[in-house]
Order: sequence, then structure tokens, then C-alpha cells
Amino acid sequence: MNRQSISFTKPNDEWLKAQVESEEYSSKSELINDLIRQARQQQTQVDWLRTKLEKAEKSGFTTDTKEQILAQSKSLLNV
Repeated sequence: MNRQSISFTKPNDEWLKAQVESEEYSSKSELINDLIRQARQQQTQVDWLRTKLEKAEKSGFTTDTKEQILAQSKSLLNV
């Protein structure tokens, strides 16, 4: 595992210390690694959503009313 030296603002350092003191995490390193994992997972979800939105935008727009769209969706569920 690589070692890094990083600096924190006072509020961030106090928050990190409080998390460790509450025994939620055993060390600041464990907490930082967990935060990075969460950020990476969130980025994966954002990338997935962005891809879906781009695909939807490229597929064009509809002139159907919301009632027509709902009826079409319901008919697909009953098939």
C-alpha cells in the first residue's frame, strides 16, 4: 500500500477525528479510503446515467401525450 502525506483544513480534520473517535472507523486512513470508494462508486453511477441520458437524447423526442405514453407502458407490462 502506498503512503501519502496530505493536509486537511481544520474543520475537515476535526470531522475526521470525530469519526474515528466515535469508533465508526479505526483510523483516518480507513475513513479516507472508504470515502474514495464511495466517490468512485458514485462516479460510476453518474457515468451510467449520463450514458443513458445521451442515448435517450439521440433517440429523438415524441409528440405523444403523457397519457399515451402511460398507456403504451401499461400495454407492454400486460404482454
